[in-house]
Amino acid sequence: MVSQKTSILLRSLRGLKSNGGSVASTIRCAALFILAILALPVALLNPLHARPAKSPNLLLKVDEGVIDVSLPDEEMKLSQQELEHWIKTCANAVSRYYGHFPVHHLTLKIRSGRGSSVRHGVTYPANGGLIVITVGQEAGVEDLNNDWMLTHEMIHLAFPSMADNHHWIEEGISTYVEPVARAQAGWLSPEEVWRDFIRDMPQGEPKPGDQGLDYTPTWGRTYWGGALFCLVADVRIRERTKNRKGLQDALRAIWKDGGVITEDWEIEKTLSLGDKATGTDVLMSLYREMRDKPAAVDLDELWKKLGAGVKGDGAIQFNDHAVDSALRQAITAARDR
Repeated sequence: MVSQKTSILLRSLRGLKSNGGSVASTIRCAALFILAILALPVALLNPLHARPAKSPNLLLKVDEGVIDVSLPDEEMKLSQQELEHWIKTCANAVSRYYGHFPVHHLTLKIRSGRGSSVRHGVTYPANGGLIVITVGQEAGVEDLNNDWMLTHEMIHLAFPSMADNHHWIEEGISTYVEPVARAQAGWLSPEEVWRDFIRDMPQGEPKPGDQGLDYTPTWGRTYWGGALFCLVADVRIRERTKNRKGLQDALRAIWKDGGVITEDWEIEKTLSLGDKATGTDVLMSLYREMRDKPAAVDLDELWKKLGAGVKGDGAIQFNDHAVDSALRQAITAARDR
């Protein structure tokens, strides 16, 4: 589409060329030409300052599928290439964790917002998978590098939709797996993951009046209570299998059996499939422990066994002689697929 300012310039040029020699006409056209030049953006006059126009839609290939991306119409500080890199980096972390990108076709709608943060991410079971997320118009590359939300939303694609009272398992998996997947992809350090777990996992502990994960739909229990379930399950599976398998194997099996966001499954069926993949009953037994009663986790003891602690200055400290330190290392170790 030709802009209004460019149209003025073109009309002025045509006037200069076609006027019949009238001095007044020539002066008028010349004045319009000069005004049009002054009104043009610097980027149009100087190609070195030109910003490539963003296409409203992109098709990004990931594994055996595609991500159909809708970009904001509004001007963004970030370039199209920088947004593409962010999307592909998040998709790569999720692909590494599950072995493949979870769905064959994802629709990703990026909206612009004020400020510099990434926020308001939501995943829907529509069109094979739909994510809507907001990126601030002032966001820069560093803001995208620090973002966790798009990875969190992509992880939702790899788990079936649950009944409302099991929403905690959906959010808990995305909350727990997101930093683990980014660490395995080399995007986060293990130190960052375990420091944040030590800081945030207590938010998932039961509070007074708690009736279990299925019946306490508070923010803390939904997100961090679900994440706490995943952490305990991961450690128990690794203890039972001598660190040969973990929660990652269970989640991969659920996904490979068709457990994606567009499918509505019962939680018992889903957890049983995960248990079959690990050769344990950890997921179902832990679910029975935590579903309808306030089952607290002794986090101090758990961190001690895993050999992870935070010093007075806030720095993480690992003890590689702790009884389960090898399990901790295996959870966040870098891996290809």
